[in-house]
Parts: sequence; structure tokens; C-alpha cells
Amino acid sequence: MMQKHYQKACDSLTAQTLYVVATPIGNLADITLRGLAVLANADIICAEDTRVTAQLLNAYGIQGKLVSVREHNEQQMADKVIGYLSDGLKVVQVSDAGTPAVCDPGAKLAARVREAGFKVVPVVGASAVMGALSVAGVSEPNFYFNGFLPPKAGERQKLLAKWVEADYPIVMFETPHRIEAALGDMAALFPERTLVLAREISKTFETFLSGSVAEIQTALKDDSNQMRGEMVLILHPAVKEKHSELPEAAQNVMKILAAELPTKQAADLAARISGESKKALYDLALTWKQG
Repeated sequence: MMQKHYQKACDSLTAQTLYVVATPIGNLADITLRGLAVLANADIICAEDTRVTAQLLNAYGIQGKLVSVREHNEQQMADKVIGYLSDGLKVVQVSDAGTPAVCDPGAKLAARVREAGFKVVPVVGASAVMGALSVAGVSEPNFYFNGFLPPKAGERQKLLAKWVEADYPIVMFETPHRIEAALGDMAALFPERTLVLAREISKTFETFLSGSVAEIQTALKDDSNQMRGEMVLILHPAVKEKHSELPEAAQNVMKILAAELPTKQAADLAARISGESKKALYDLALTWKQG
């Protein structure tokens, strides 16, 4: 049955086409039959790092002509790829892992090839973004993908501040040497939001951490291995609080406590007594003060 579908994929390939192939992000088994068929029948394989792609090809016994198409030479190599296509060849574009053009080279090449009048066809597969989302427990139908967070603290904090009231999940990438600083910034802005850290997806030491930002910080401090490898962060949406929905009893408790205690302390105690949201009670007290 597998051979039948593999052969069907081989038969469907057409010349003068650039195939953009998603490759495994860790586990070599995460390659589709169609992906293998395209790689095996390509005349030219454009790779981000030819050594990395050679390992994938060798794992499946595929012989292919590899050329290097990286960020610094993508525009230049586009002319050569267009030349290959003009000669009637089948060309494949891959990155080291995952889908080309998603935080990797490939977008400029695809645009140039399409502008030249040739087909650009995606061969879908492994995705760190979708893999992380599928286990994060978010139920919203839409999400925002940011890519890598800015390396500079000021720029990162400015970006994070824009998401304080975001009512949709946000997916971002971060590196091991910046994860502590990024979590520190998030803890200050999102103390009550749920965060998921997906690490080394599909690899041997794959882990998923979920909780408040402070809980994630503690988990990383307790186990330094959790700060290694490739990371995807998913920030859950902000919870919309409606003061009018607070029960009258909870509002009365807050009113009494706020008259005797600092607002933050009163909200904390009122939340414990009533079981209602501390933030909603705190915001309610602020509206009383402003009124």
C-alpha cells in the first residue's frame, strides 16, 4: 500500500517546478512519502546546509545533487534556479529543518521563481509551530506567530507590552542563551497568563512545560537541561474580566476590605474569601477610586 502511494507521488511530479519540501525538525521518521518521492526524483536540491541535508538523504538512500542556497546568497542563487527550471529540471528547496521560508531562507527564492513564470509547489510536513500548538491546549481559532523574539532587552520588552491585552495565543521562538531574560520580561507583564514551553519537539529529549511564567522559570532553575535546545513558547490569551459579573457578595467583601487595607492586599484577601478573580476585584476597586 505504501509503495502504491509513493509511486503515485512520483508520477505526479512535473518538470520546470520548484518544490518547497518540509523536512523533519528532529525525528527523521517525520518525513512524508511525498517528500521522499520529490527528493528522490529531483534534479537539483537547494539546501540551507548541504551537510545537514546530506544526512537526511543518506538515511533514506537517496542520491541527489545538492547546491547551497543560504540567506546571504539567496538572491544570487535564484538566477541559477530559474536557469535550471528553464532547462526543464525539477528543483527542490529545503531548509535544515521544517518548512523553508518560515524563519528560514526560501521566501525570496519562491518569489523570484514565481515572478519568472514557473510553478512553486509546497510539500507539507513537520512544523514546530503547529506541533507546539497541537499540544498547548489553546482553543482559540486564530493565533499570532511572531518568530524569534528580539535579542535586545528594550526591543523585546516593547514588543511584549503590545500583547498585554491580547485575546489570542501568541507563538514565538527563543534561544537557550536568551530564555531566562525573556521569561523575566514576561513574568513582569504576564504574571497570571499561562505559558507553554515546548522544547526539542520530536527529538530524544522532547519536553513540554505548562503553567504560569513563574512556574516555568522555577522549572528551568530546577533543571538546567530545560534551557537547552530549540524552543517554542506559546503565550495563552489574556482572560477578559467583566466587573459586572462579580457576585454582589464578592463586591461587598471587596468594598469592606478596600476601606481598611491597601488595594492589592484587599484584592488578594477578597479573592481568597470569595473565590473570584483577584484581578477583577482589584480592577473593580480601582474604578471605585477613580469614580
